[in-house]
Amino acid sequence: MSANNREILVRLDHVTRAYGQGERRFIAVKDINLEIYTGEFVALLGPSGCGKSTLLRMITGLIAPTEGTVYYRGRPVTGVNPYATMVFQSFALYPWLTVRDNVALALEARGEPPVVRRERAEKLIDLVGMDGFESAYPRELSGGMRQKVGFARALAVEPELLCLDEPFSALDVLSAEALRGELLELWTGGQLPIRAVLMVSHNIEEAISMADRIVVMGTQPGHIVAEFSIDLPHPRQRKDLAFEALVDRIYGAIAGHTEPEAKEVGTAPGAPGPTRILPASSVPALAGMLEHINQGKGRHDLYKLDDELGIEMDALLQTVEMAEMLGFAQVESGDIQITPLGQTFAEASILTRKEIFASRVRRLPMIQWLMNMLKAVPEHTLPWKVFHAALSLEFPPDLAERQLDIAIGWGRYAELIDYDDRGETLSLDPSQGRVAEPVR
Repeated sequence: MSANNREILVRLDHVTRAYGQGERRFIAVKDINLEIYTGEFVALLGPSGCGKSTLLRMITGLIAPTEGTVYYRGRPVTGVNPYATMVFQSFALYPWLTVRDNVALALEARGEPPVVRRERAEKLIDLVGMDGFESAYPRELSGGMRQKVGFARALAVEPELLCLDEPFSALDVLSAEALRGELLELWTGGQLPIRAVLMVSHNIEEAISMADRIVVMGTQPGHIVAEFSIDLPHPRQRKDLAFEALVDRIYGAIAGHTEPEAKEVGTAPGAPGPTRILPASSVPALAGMLEHINQGKGRHDLYKLDDELGIEMDALLQTVEMAEMLGFAQVESGDIQITPLGQTFAEASILTRKEIFASRVRRLPMIQWLMNMLKAVPEHTLPWKVFHAALSLEFPPDLAERQLDIAIGWGRYAELIDYDDRGETLSLDPSQGRVAEPVR
C-alpha cells in the first residue's frame, strides 16, 4: 500500500528545537518536515549530534519544539503524547521489582486494578519470550533479557506508536542480533499492539534489515538530508547485492562530501556564525584509519571500513570528519580518498606525525581560541571552568564539556596545550610563543 493511501499518524511541520537565547543559541534541529504513516517502520539515521533523539522526544511530548508544530492524528501534541511510548538504550528497570512488577508498573500509573495489571503483564512477558521469568529480578537477567522486559513494559500501555532510541546499542553483538530478529518477527507477524515504529539508530545495516523507510539526518544544525524506501522482502540478507548497494548509498548520504577548507575548519567561539563542533575522535583512531586506507590504493568505500576496522558507523564517521577537517582525506559519493598530506602522516614516524598534526591542528579556530585566551593572561594559565563557561554560551553544558575535552586531547598531543587534572587548569605548552595570534 502506498503512503498516500495510509493514514498519517505523526506529522512534523517546520519543527525547530533550540537551546539558549539570542544570537548564540544552539539549534539542535532546524525546519524539520516529516510524516509517519500507519503500518510503517521508520528508522532515523545520522551521526551523533544530528538531533535524532531530540525528534523522538518531541514526538513523544517529552520536550516541546521551539518553532513549528508536532501533530499526532492531526492534533497538535501538547504535553506528553499518550499514544506513544519510548524504549531507551539503557534498560531503565527498577532493580527492586520483579519482571512482572516492572512491566505492570506503567499500568499501575494508569489506575488499572491489580488483576488487570497482572494478566496483561503476563501476556506481554509471554509475547516477548520471557515466560518463566515473571518472578525474576533484573540482576538475574542478561542484557538482552532486560531489554525484552523494557519492550514489554513499553507495550503494556498499548501505544499506537513505539519509539525506539537505539534499543540494541547497549547489548553485545549476538544478543542485539537475536533481539532484532525477535522484534521484527513480532512486527511483521502483526503480533504487536501498535500501529507504527520509529527507531533511532547509528547502524545502517540494522536500519536496512528492519525498516520500511530510512530518514537520513545531517548535523549543524540537525536537518533531513535524504529518505530511502526499503522494498526488500523479509528476511533481508546482508550479503545480497541490493542490500549492499543500499548500504553504500546511505553511507554516501550520511558522510556527504568534503567542503572547502574554510567551511571544514569553521569558526571559533565569539566569532560570527555558529561555532564549529569538533568531531569526537582521537589521534590513534585517525592514524589507524589512514594507515588502513593507505595500504590499498588510497581510496576506499566508506561502507566497508566499519567492518574492516571493527568499529561502529558513528565512530567511523567522526574519524572521517576529523581527517577532512585536518586535510588528511576527502569524501565524495560514499568513497574516502586519502590526500598526499594524509599519506605522509600515515607513513611518518611518531615524532614527525606529531609535527604534522600540530601544524594542522593549530589552524583550527577552536584551538586558536584556546591558545589566545591562555596567551592573554600573565601566567598563561586559566581554570578549566573559564573555557567551559565560554563554550556553554555556544552549546548545551554537556556538549560544551565534550568539546573542551576533545580540544584538550588534540592540543596535548600536538604539544600546544597542557592540562593539569588535579588543579583543573589549562596552560600553554612551554614550547609555544607568548604573542597572541588573531583568530581567522
